[in-house]
Amino acid sequence: MNLETLLLPFQFPFMQNAFLIALLVAPATALLSCYLVLKGWALMGDAVSHAILPGVMLAYLLNIPLIIGAFVAGMTCSILTGYLAENSRVKQDTVMGVVFSGMFAAGIILFVAFPSDAHLDHILFGNMLGVGTNDLLTTAGISIFVTGCILLKWKDLLLHSFDPAQARASGMSTNLLHYGLLALLSLTIVATLSAAGLILAIALLVTPGAVAFLLVRSFGRMLIASVAVCLFAMLGGVYLSFFLDSAPASTIVMVLTVLFLVAFARRLVLTRKLSAQA
Repeated sequence: MNLETLLLPFQFPFMQNAFLIALLVAPATALLSCYLVLKGWALMGDAVSHAILPGVMLAYLLNIPLIIGAFVAGMTCSILTGYLAENSRVKQDTVMGVVFSGMFAAGIILFVAFPSDAHLDHILFGNMLGVGTNDLLTTAGISIFVTGCILLKWKDLLLHSFDPAQARASGMSTNLLHYGLLALLSLTIVATLSAAGLILAIALLVTPGAVAFLLVRSFGRMLIASVAVCLFAMLGGVYLSFFLDSAPASTIVMVLTVLFLVAFARRLVLTRKLSAQA
C-alpha cells in the first residue's frame, strides 16, 4: 500500500469532518468516563443516552432545536432516577433500568406515531460522515465547556466521586457537584449525538476510562491516559472505517473494545508475575 493510498481518507471533505468531530468529542467523553468508572455510573450513562430519544422526538415535533429536547430529557432521566432511588426501597441501578427503558420506549412510540423526515438510525447509531458545519460548531461549544468544567473542578469531582461524605464534611456543595456532573453527562451525550448516536455513546463514556484504569495508578494520569486512548480509538476508527467500508461509530467502538482487552491482558500478566515473585 503506497503513501497516496494511505493518505486517501484525508482528501475527502466528509472524512475531514468525521476526523474533526472525533477530535472534538474525544476529550469530553474521555474525561467524563473516568468519573463514571470511578463512581460506578456506567449504567447512568447508558440510561441518559437512551432517555434522550423522546426529547429529540418532542423537539422535532415542536420545531425547536433537537439539542434542547435532548438535554431536557437527559436531565429529566437523571433527576427522576435520583428522586425515585432516594424515596423508595428499590436500588438505584434497578430504578435506572426502569426509567431509561420507559423513556426509550416512549421515544420509539413517538417516532412511529408521528412519522417524520428524521432518520432513526442516525439518531441511534450516529452519522459521522454526514455532519455539517452546525453540528461541528455545536459539538465544539459543548465539548469545550464540558472539558473546561472538568479541568477546573477535577479535584472536587474526584473527592465527591470517591468519598461523598468527606466532600460534604469539607464544606463542598455535594448536591451542586452531583447534579453538575449529571448535567455535564447530559451535555456530553448531546455532543455525541451526531458522532456516535444514542446507543454507541455509552462506549465512549465508559471504555476509555476503563482502559485507563487498567493502565495507570493515579487519577491524574488516568485522565491523561483516557484522553489519549479515546483520541487514538476515534481517529483510528474513522480511518479504518474508510478502508473497511464500515460505519465509523461502530468501528470506533470495536477499536475501544480491542484496547480494553489488550489492557486487561496486560494487567493480568503483570498480576500473575507479581504473584509468582511473592
